[in-house]
Amino acid sequence: MSAPTTLTAERTRPALRPGWMRDNGVYVALVIILLVNLVATDNFVTVSNLRTQLIQVVPVVIVAIGMALVIGTEGIDLSVGSVMALSAAVLPLYIGYGPAAAILMSLLTGVGVGLVNGWLVAFIGLQPIVATLALLVAGRGLAVVIGGGRQKTVTDTTLLDLGSKEVAGVPYIVLIALVIAALAFVTLKTTTFGRQLVAVGGNRLAAELAGLPVKRILLGVYVISGVLAALAGVIATARLGASAPNNIGLNIELSAITAVVVGGTPLTGGRVRIVGAVAGAVLMQLIRSSLIAHDLHDSLAQMVQAAIILVAVYAQRTKAR
Repeated sequence: MSAPTTLTAERTRPALRPGWMRDNGVYVALVIILLVNLVATDNFVTVSNLRTQLIQVVPVVIVAIGMALVIGTEGIDLSVGSVMALSAAVLPLYIGYGPAAAILMSLLTGVGVGLVNGWLVAFIGLQPIVATLALLVAGRGLAVVIGGGRQKTVTDTTLLDLGSKEVAGVPYIVLIALVIAALAFVTLKTTTFGRQLVAVGGNRLAAELAGLPVKRILLGVYVISGVLAALAGVIATARLGASAPNNIGLNIELSAITAVVVGGTPLTGGRVRIVGAVAGAVLMQLIRSSLIAHDLHDSLAQMVQAAIILVAVYAQRTKAR
């Protein structure tokens, strides 16, 4: 009996290693890039540099969390960058009523776009990439029209404090991102909505036959994605001190998708890894900043990002087989 048992164990151990690397590769890569920077990058381990890295990655983290939920249902949301631009364009229009009212209207803009995306996907039956691609183009154009095609300075001190102030050395916006990540993690793990979301992504037909409210779940995840993208637009505006619809959120959908895929959430749905998405966003930020710190052009960082996407998707494809 011992020989077959030993043989089985020997066969099992190597089989587990690739799976472990697929699930935890983002954390291994994160440790490696940190160690490389410790050795090769001057002034990397300084409070100011680490603070800068965290602040820069916050919008991507927030958008990536919403994107992870959408991808978990086997969908995609390409409109998040345009939602950020719309949010930034709407903000100055209502700042005269107070920062709370302005932020609320910006978030409601995200709700509106999310409802349109969710309605097109869940009730009309359009492919998510088609529905959200339409709003990617139209949303950016609408944001430019609302903003008058120019950058508008934001002078409200409360809003500016949101982008610059900190608590116990931790910036407000970093705390906001951590709270959102924690809420998303708890929602997925402990609530009915979270379990239903994963079930819909795993097998939508089976979820429908089981009586789950599939359309309502799809509508909900696109609304959440829209709200989080709008919040990222508010944060980007607060950091910049100006509303710039032409530039805010530009190509962030690619960064968010990369973070989600690298973090272990498969594009085929049925699984969501919030912590992995956050780690993926931080990893891509560090890779980009490391390349720039060594006088390499930003275009090289984009090519590295594309290569990482291909590797991550291939790893997921192998796992699915």
